[in-house]
Amino acid sequence: MLTNLETEFTNVKILANAALADYTNTDTGGPADWLAFPTTIAEVKELVVYAQQHNLPTTVIGNASNLIVSDGGISGLVIILTAMKDILVSGERVTAQAGAAIISTAEAACQASLSGLEFAAGIPGSVGGAVFMNAGAYGGEIKDALESATVLTAAGKVEVLTNEELEFSYRHSSIQEHQGEIVLAATFKLSAAPFNEIRAQMDDLNARRAAKQPLEWPSCGSVFKRPTGYFAGKLIHDSGLQGYTSGGAQVSTKHAGFIINVGGGTATDYLNVIKHVQATVLTKFGVHLETEVRIIGRRRDELN
Repeated sequence: MLTNLETEFTNVKILANAALADYTNTDTGGPADWLAFPTTIAEVKELVVYAQQHNLPTTVIGNASNLIVSDGGISGLVIILTAMKDILVSGERVTAQAGAAIISTAEAACQASLSGLEFAAGIPGSVGGAVFMNAGAYGGEIKDALESATVLTAAGKVEVLTNEELEFSYRHSSIQEHQGEIVLAATFKLSAAPFNEIRAQMDDLNARRAAKQPLEWPSCGSVFKRPTGYFAGKLIHDSGLQGYTSGGAQVSTKHAGFIINVGGGTATDYLNVIKHVQATVLTKFGVHLETEVRIIGRRRDELN
């Protein structure tokens, strides 16, 4: 492992051998060799170039809200973008840096009486993560509001990609196919609407989320994609799996599509629950539940 990253980047917050559990919504995850918290695009570029020059594997994350990091942690450099959280409103456009919370972005739009991001009012992820996976809820998706995204390519170039170039589909964008591409910012094209109407819709959706989702517990959000013709949560419920527990990970009794950390849970616990749910639903209904949550990191036995 390199030992001079901190001295190379004196203006960037750098942590060595830091537990990723402190930065994930599940409160799980092993150590990263290096954690970096850039505040500018220039710093992101410098970190990526340095890592490439030193053959240092690089992983980029935001709020880690729909992510499971293995108990073995992540090799190399992990760049966390949450310090890049500026949001700018200009006319009917809202531009947010990748680390900005999508909730905060939706709120900024609301305050400007701009409609189009109401569906995102309760999504806990970052803008970058939301673009990466075309996040959505309650009938809305990022693709419906996004005009363009600024990305850093694997070649180190900053480019602006249009909505069409991002090739959005259900929980998918073209960025997932381009290894090393990093979302830096996103611009949303919205429409003017009465503030009270926007606020009422956002408040209604947040109330519905609070009533149906286990927001009081650490979780990785919606674990499984919606299978064609089915609802993952209903399949899990009908399989009698609510309350199923492995270690500290449990299928929520409030919403079957969520796996919560009821205390002391590990990434391995989460993965055990996921595998059990997939196997049970496949046996009972012949439906394979594909994970929506991203699972990354090394095994414990790969730790140095």
